[in-house]
Amino acid sequence: MAMSDVLDEGPFFHGTIADLRVGDFLAPGYRSNYRPEVVMNHIYFTALVDGAGLAAEIAAELAGGDAIPRVYAVEPTGPFENDPNVTDKKFPGNPTRSYRSSAPLKIVGEVKDWTRLTPEALEMWRERLATLQSDRRAEIIN
Repeated sequence: MAMSDVLDEGPFFHGTIADLRVGDFLAPGYRSNYRPEVVMNHIYFTALVDGAGLAAEIAAELAGGDAIPRVYAVEPTGPFENDPNVTDKKFPGNPTRSYRSSAPLKIVGEVKDWTRLTPEALEMWRERLATLQSDRRAEIIN
């Protein structure tokens, strides 16, 4: 898919538990938040700040302990495409405004104003993640 097929020009966001600074880079090559046995070939990001917040919350939940969910404003440093894990595979088009790149993302700021999950929503995601991790049919397109 060419960048011309991408629906957004930014700003873009990435959710994580990593403690980063402006100017740092996020790169592929780390374990998936959803399937820890999979090392990712891409770095994922979204044009929805609360979507990045959800990813950060999930990363913190899976890390356990005192992991702090963080959302960063990011800039792609290379070509990117619609995330095939959600685009058309699960939802027509790209309503989640999710993207991926094999090039690093540059941190341009930290976002403090994003919607945190309620305890009830966090419990729902715990259940979904447990189901996802036990269902080998829920493959990640890597």
